[in-house]
Amino acid sequence: MNWITVIGFGAALCSTVSFVPQAWRILKTRDTAALSAPMYAITTIGFLLWLLYGILKGEWPLILTNGICFVLAGFILAMTLASPRQKAAIVKALK
Repeated sequence: MNWITVIGFGAALCSTVSFVPQAWRILKTRDTAALSAPMYAITTIGFLLWLLYGILKGEWPLILTNGICFVLAGFILAMTLASPRQKAAIVKALK
């Protein structure tokens, strides 16, 4: 494994892991008041575009990392936009 691959795996790990604590906190508290819906919308679209780019290039590291990040960012965005009743239903469905 060369140093470029190691850097790529490090970046992928950081990108993916960075969303997990926020998603977990939202699952536990259902509190999204401090989050910016427009920022998460842009982030989610960005991950979708990176995912599509990875698919078109056939690059599995891009596909896997951005697929996971897209799901996590999309979840956070959905919870940010959801009403309290909808948040409760989403959390109940995921448990």
